[in-house]
Amino acid sequence: MKELNEKPVNSSRRNLLKYTAAAGIAMPFIRSAKAAPTEINMLAWYGHGESDVVGAYEEANNVKFNAKYYAGGDNMLGLISQSPPGTYDLILSDGEFVQQLNAAGYIEELDAADYNFDDMLHEDFKNFPGHWSDDKLFSVMVRFGHLGVSYNKNAMSAEEAMSYKGFWKPELEGKVGHFDWHLPNLGMMSLLNGNGAKLWDVDDAGWKAIQETALSLRPQIGGFFDYGGTFNSLKNGEMQAMCGIGDWITGVLEKDGAPVASVVPAEGGIQFTESYSLGKGSSKADEVKKFIQHMLTPEGQLRSTEMAAYPAFCVTKGGRDFLNTANPAEAQRSGQIEGAVNEPIRLINEGRIHYRDIPIQQSLEDWNDFWSDYKNA
Repeated sequence: MKELNEKPVNSSRRNLLKYTAAAGIAMPFIRSAKAAPTEINMLAWYGHGESDVVGAYEEANNVKFNAKYYAGGDNMLGLISQSPPGTYDLILSDGEFVQQLNAAGYIEELDAADYNFDDMLHEDFKNFPGHWSDDKLFSVMVRFGHLGVSYNKNAMSAEEAMSYKGFWKPELEGKVGHFDWHLPNLGMMSLLNGNGAKLWDVDDAGWKAIQETALSLRPQIGGFFDYGGTFNSLKNGEMQAMCGIGDWITGVLEKDGAPVASVVPAEGGIQFTESYSLGKGSSKADEVKKFIQHMLTPEGQLRSTEMAAYPAFCVTKGGRDFLNTANPAEAQRSGQIEGAVNEPIRLINEGRIHYRDIPIQQSLEDWNDFWSDYKNA
């Protein structure tokens, strides 16, 4: 007699199993299919769409980042201008270019209530210049870094590196390189000329003086390099000092044991600021918002500051606290600890750091045209 709790077996299914077993046919393993991931098109500096930064997020949220990389804000604007609205869902921009993205209609407004600005490390980061327009938010700061004198410790002393004048050291003739972008390089020449907080706001005489200072450095210059060339020329010793960069390049090399370092010199340093915006016409607004929120969490900040392509600083209190717990060696190396001589927020508060901007009394084309002439001099 059949037990009362025994479930009946579907005869057709039973016959199918018998048939396939007799015929030696393997039944496929049947499971519910996972939905295809939502694809998010990202425009960013190299590294932001790589697995060490977004891999875990992609897996946990069933999304896939398709990254298009650029180097320099001018290049970014060119790529967007050549693409129809909706091409890029997520745009990583240098802080000084957000206002241009907004003016050109390339980005959408964000809801400030969606982001925890109270956790920002510095008051300036909550209302960062250019990120807001008419009390409307258009970009959220997620990481930053400082630019100054980058050098090989076997060719320059720490004392020599504490002034941009160190680039003119006679022994470095032909061994000084430029990261090939006019803004950071000419900004450093402006700082050397004593323009301080007005480094981007110079009159005709000040602009002429910047050009003259740069041209006086030209005999020292051994090359102009993109990201990969900057990295490799410092690594192999071809270049002994580099103008226009900072720890975002030397930090990777330093962690690998290369005798290089970057410092903010006495004349002051320049801050690069990286921020996320929602691309105009994107159909992925909810996914973009969720990802930006994630990048402001302690876990997101840790992955950002540890980025394999190039390191940067945390922008949130929670992120920096987590870095000190999860990777105290990197926190110590980069000065992201209370009381460090090179602690980023301390340098800002002391007035030694100036946010990178675009020229105020000249156009970007003016600076770019001179840079082209300078390279060919």
